[in-house]
Amino acid sequence: MKTYKIALLPGDGIGRDVTEAAKAVLEKAAARNGFLFATSSYPWSCDYYLEHGSMMPGNGIKTLSSFDAILLGAVGWPRKVPDSVSLHGLLLPIRKAFVQYANIRPHRLLPGVQGPLRSDKFDILCIRENTEGEYSGAGGRVHQGTDSEVAVETSIFTRKGVERILRFGFEQARARRGKLASVTKSNAQRYSMVFWDEITQRLSAEYPDVEVTSYHIDAMAARMVMAPDSLDVVVASNLFGDILTDLGAAIQGGLGFAASANINPDRSAPSMFEPVHGSAPDIAHLGIANPIAAIWSGAMMLEHLGETTAAAKVMAAIEATTARGIGSVPGKDRTDAITSAVLSALD
Repeated sequence: MKTYKIALLPGDGIGRDVTEAAKAVLEKAAARNGFLFATSSYPWSCDYYLEHGSMMPGNGIKTLSSFDAILLGAVGWPRKVPDSVSLHGLLLPIRKAFVQYANIRPHRLLPGVQGPLRSDKFDILCIRENTEGEYSGAGGRVHQGTDSEVAVETSIFTRKGVERILRFGFEQARARRGKLASVTKSNAQRYSMVFWDEITQRLSAEYPDVEVTSYHIDAMAARMVMAPDSLDVVVASNLFGDILTDLGAAIQGGLGFAASANINPDRSAPSMFEPVHGSAPDIAHLGIANPIAAIWSGAMMLEHLGETTAAAKVMAAIEATTARGIGSVPGKDRTDAITSAVLSALD
């Protein structure tokens, strides 16, 4: 029987609860569809950092490299460890080491979920460049602690990096409704963002079946609120994509529904799947975290692994659950109640 090796990184706060929920659903989906999961869990987190001085051991990347995929819960506990330490100590190294350059986040209202907008007719796939750009980590500080202190953070855009994420966006648009929105701020950033626009225009000639439109980031933020139904696939840089996808989570009803995938498209290394609601320390250990985003991320993992039937069944179970009003309102239902409802709805 086909067996997939999955690394679990529950992380911090509610990450532990939602990872357990997703694991239970994924294991049932596997059993019902003729395959297995072999999971290994690793305690890499802010607590691990406080004990060991690092977010993961020195051989962490090597350890993860043997898995078919990674399921992450959440990372961060600012009162214990600065977010700049936890992010750069775990998430970014994994994304970069495994060339997970395509961050994919689906935005649509699930049945029974009430979003903040009048329109419920939208289905947006946001694609964020995930390994360079504004989060490249190039820079530094000098004269620290003095009146002359200087901090420099340099965005790095490579032709290879920009072209591959745009090409990925074009392919996704071709497989969906044939519309691609490319997001920059080229009127103000005349080097990196003009560079991005030029590559977008050049690649568009290879995809005559895709309608491509370039937007400035501020205009796109407004469009996502005022006319979300006009959008199909949105592709943006690391920073712009990060911001737009939190906006997308808001219009789909909240971060409890925000699933994501960090994809290595050529499959030369494992991809990583995670809800993007964060560790939510204020509700950690209360048993009220919504596991829908984690379960949805698990469905994305199934699809990436080629188990499309199982992925569709998990999504159908999620939709049946929220349609009944379970997990559809933030804070109303307990984690175990939502998980049990999804499990019951799973064929």
